[in-house]
Order: sequence, then C-alpha cells, then structure tokens
Amino acid sequence: MEFTVSQIAELLNGKVEGDGSRKVCRLDKIQEGSEGGISFLSNLKYEPFLYTTEASAVIVGNDFQPTKPVKTTLIKVKDPYSGFTQLLEAYAQMKKTAYSGVEQPSYMDDSSQMGENGYRAAFSYIGKNTKIGNHVKIHAHAFVGDNVTIGDHTVIHSGARISEDTVIGSHCEIQSNVVIGADGFGFAPQEDNSYKNIPQLGNVIIEDHVSIGANSTIDCATMGSTIIKRGVKIDNLVQIAHNVVIGENTVIAAQTGISGSTEIGKNCIIAGKAGIVGHIKVADNTTIGANTGISKSILTPGKTIFGYIGMDLKDFLKSYAIFRNLSSLQDKVKELEKKL
Repeated sequence: MEFTVSQIAELLNGKVEGDGSRKVCRLDKIQEGSEGGISFLSNLKYEPFLYTTEASAVIVGNDFQPTKPVKTTLIKVKDPYSGFTQLLEAYAQMKKTAYSGVEQPSYMDDSSQMGENGYRAAFSYIGKNTKIGNHVKIHAHAFVGDNVTIGDHTVIHSGARISEDTVIGSHCEIQSNVVIGADGFGFAPQEDNSYKNIPQLGNVIIEDHVSIGANSTIDCATMGSTIIKRGVKIDNLVQIAHNVVIGENTVIAAQTGISGSTEIGKNCIIAGKAGIVGHIKVADNTTIGANTGISKSILTPGKTIFGYIGMDLKDFLKSYAIFRNLSSLQDKVKELEKKL
C-alpha cells in the first residue's frame, strides 16, 4: 500500500511543509527511517534524529520549529503522538480488510453460519451451530468449537482455540494461541489424598472491544460464566481462572494470574506478574503493582497496592525505607550493645 504525503496529511487533518507528492508505504521509527517511511516526533529528546532521518515524512506538532535544515517532509498536526496513533489504526484496519474469502483446505460445519465480508484461512475449523458476524477474520489453524457466537469485526488470529459455547462480542481481537474456554482447575480432594475431577460445565462470555494477548488462557466456568467485560485489555501470558469476572476497561499485564471466582472491578490496572487469590473482590479503579500478591479483598475504590503480600503503597514505601537501611541499623544496635 502506497500513499502520498499529502493524502496522509488530509487523513490527519494536518498541514504539509515540504514535498507533499513524496510516496509513503511504511511506518518507521524516526531513528531508523528510510525512503518510503513515515515517522513522528513527539518527545523532543528525539529531535536530533529529525535532522538525520531518511524517512520520507515525519509528523510533528503545529508549533514545532526545526533549528536545522531537514531533508524530510513535515506533516504538522495538533498532537503528533495522537496523529501517528490514528495512522497506525488506519494501517491496521487496511491490513485487516486485505483478508477476505475462504481459503482451502478449511472446514465449517453446514449448521454454522458466517456473515458478510468474512475471512476463513486455510486449516481453520468451525464446529456445529456456530454463528459468526460480519467482517470477522479467522486465521490459519484457528479452532472455533460448537455453539460459539462471534460478533462483527472480530479477529481470531492463527492458532487460537475457542471452545464450545463461548460468546465473543464485536470488535474483539484474539491473538495467536489464545485458549478460551478450557476446563477450569477444579479438583475435589479425596480421602486417599487423590483428586477427583469436577466437570466444568459453564462457558466464557467476552464482551465488545476486548483484546486478548498471545498465549493467554481464560477458563470456562464450573457453572454459569467466566465474564470479560467491555473494553478489557489483556496482555500476553495471562491466566484467568473459572468464574472470574473482569470489569469494564480494566488492563492486565503479562504473567498475571487471577484465581477462580474472583471479581475485578472496572478501570483497574494490574501490572505484570501480579497474583490474585480466588473468591475475593477488587474494587473499581484499583492499581496493582508488578509482582504484587493480593490475598484478600480490596473494597475501597482507587487504591494503589504494591508489594508481596500486597499492602497500601504508602505503607509499603515507608516499610521499604526501613528495610533498605536494616544493615546500618543493625550496626548501630551492635554498637549500643557493646556500650551497654
């Protein structure tokens, strides 16, 4: 795909300074830009690269004035970061729409249906009684089980596994090798110290505009539903157990684990490697720091929790200040002991 700088400026409602007829076919970092690429300058610590980049165009702010001659064409916009984000979104959308039709070999059961302008890649599988909306893209080696519902404009990337009875909303993105609807970790201890499997008979419901990163897993409910609400963003390598509920617009970073039947509020931020026990509640607008362990409910909205086991951030920082000075405090105690 190739566009002129002027066409991109029109898309971004920007103003061209330089040669608007230059061709752009690629998105580049400003320090690595080459002919045919377009980049942006938002953080002024990268300004020196503007004068050396070979990129065909760079998006800058309306009030930016170069201090040296530039070889590239400038596109001036209100907010260069937002402008470049808008360009990324448009480019991603064009890539999605480039896929259409049905490749062979692929399989969809006769009892299932797929809407208009969809895409089924080679080696994809769609089971029985499944309903798929319009503009849905299902990539190679993806598995969609029986009785699944998928909303409009959702993308299922290669190798993803969508188990039976799953409900996925519209405008969702399921990255490669995600597993949705696998059995939850349900085992009943027996008198002989063995464990008996508890059948997991529920499903997973994923609402609209949810993104799930590669190799993440969301278990089906024992009964009822595991629910991922509208706007949730889940990173790679996240484990969400059975009957968990994740509130609207919560973001979860990589290697986090959330145990069964826990309810996470809306607008929460959960950093990487956090661990959350089961059967608790986390209030709206909670921030949980990296490597933090949560062992009990957080019922007050808006708190920031850090440390293992998790505690209020202010209390943690006070405690850490003492911990950091323990060796010197120990030396002082020894000196006092000698004097006594």
